Amino acid sequence: MSKKLNNTYLIPYLLWIGLFVVAPLGMILYYSFFDIEGHFSIGNYIRFFTPIYLKMAASSISYAFLITFFTLLIAYPAAYLLTRLKNRQLWLLLIILPTWINVLLKAYAFIGLLGTYGLANTLLALSGIGRQQILFTGFSFVFVSVYLFIPFMILPIYNSLEKLNTSYVDAAYDLGASSWATFRRVIFPLTLEGVKSGCQAVFIPALSLFMLTRLIAGNRVITLGTAIEEHFLVTQDWGMGATIAVFLILAMVLVMVLMGRGWVKRW
Repeated sequence: MSKKLNNTYLIPYLLWIGLFVVAPLGMILYYSFFDIEGHFSIGNYIRFFTPIYLKMAASSISYAFLITFFTLLIAYPAAYLLTRLKNRQLWLLLIILPTWINVLLKAYAFIGLLGTYGLANTLLALSGIGRQQILFTGFSFVFVSVYLFIPFMILPIYNSLEKLNTSYVDAAYDLGASSWATFRRVIFPLTLEGVKSGCQAVFIPALSLFMLTRLIAGNRVITLGTAIEEHFLVTQDWGMGATIAVFLILAMVLVMVLMGRGWVKRW
């Protein structure tokens, strides 16, 4: 009787998964087999392997990798420093607070900061360097993206560092290991799960960024997310947009597989 009751509790979960995960994915796959005129075709999949779409895919992957790399480069030392602070809960709250602000508002704030007459260019002008074209560049796109994703990288790494058994670190120092050797051989391997979680939380959404490519990069950075938006909202070619989404989903699944426990250990 209790087993039957436990299975009953699964019904809301299964309905949620079916309606908001399985059904949308099925619709995307369904539309990917229709051309712009509504005829059944596999032409969209053939078109995806043309140079223009492959270049978009390469651009999406390279920018997602850069965003993830720089986010990790900043987040790991920040998370490590947090574990050494007294009021760590307050600092964690300050890190989380920006995530409560709408992404669109933050993007417009950076337009003001990085614009020709924004704070960044004003400081450059006062220093004698002169005003530079910061906004609408690949640099500004990566910079703003890193800022937006940093909290999502810090939190899982911080949790791993908090759970780290410090006796292993003390033992490494007692055996004569240097600070760098202790970090490389003890601290980093034992917090690798947090790093993997953080990289997944950053890399996967970074693959499909499209709003920042318009507002911050001025469409000078073209990604698969941008292409999907164009096909669904501008050209009305839902089939091609769905096809790109299918490959984007496959890329995300591949990232999750590669970041799995077995692959990281072999690496």
